[in-house]
Amino acid sequence: MPARVERAGEGTAGGGSPDALALPHPDWLYHHLRVRGDPAAIGAFRAAAAGAGVLPWRHDLGPAAEDWFHLLVAPPAPQRRRLSLEGARILAGQLRDAAAARQRLVAERAAASRSCPFDLHRLLPVPDRLLRLGPDHPETRRWLWECWGTTEALRHVVELPVPGRGEPRRRDPGLVWVGFWAADWTPWRALLQLRARWPGLRIELRPFYDDP
Repeated sequence: MPARVERAGEGTAGGGSPDALALPHPDWLYHHLRVRGDPAAIGAFRAAAAGAGVLPWRHDLGPAAEDWFHLLVAPPAPQRRRLSLEGARILAGQLRDAAAARQRLVAERAAASRSCPFDLHRLLPVPDRLLRLGPDHPETRRWLWECWGTTEALRHVVELPVPGRGEPRRRDPGLVWVGFWAADWTPWRALLQLRARWPGLRIELRPFYDDP
């Protein structure tokens, strides 16, 4: 995790924005989050935190389709090219349409689903302007780093303990306990904001550096 954690929206000592620290291929780090407090406050937190667990990107896929077309037309090994120019254009368009359909599906799910017990996008929403820019845009990655402390949505978020087959789920009304994977870093910046927003709750976040 970073040695120094600024609060979301703060710049570096020189007044600029800190660079987003993200690897080209994320290294996923496992965590446990425990939130304890009065049952009524825990119920409110549980309701506020539940979401779809996905980011509903709405960025323009036209540039991506053009990139796919050029990759299809000029593969790394030219002798392996199997598509005509027309075929490459058609396939790139089909890939664009499939990606757009997936974007729509994710957006619909994000609006309705509450299957994820700890969704950072529900608690600290990514602005619509950045959702339209897409996940790889520098402004988007910088915002995620500054506000969440990690540059992707959390993955495999589950409420703990996970019951065995056929066992009923027993829930402590004064506790939210979840496990999840975060890209590259512990999301301490999000944690700072949640502690400030929910001062009556005890919020603890623990990374596991060994395979859990």
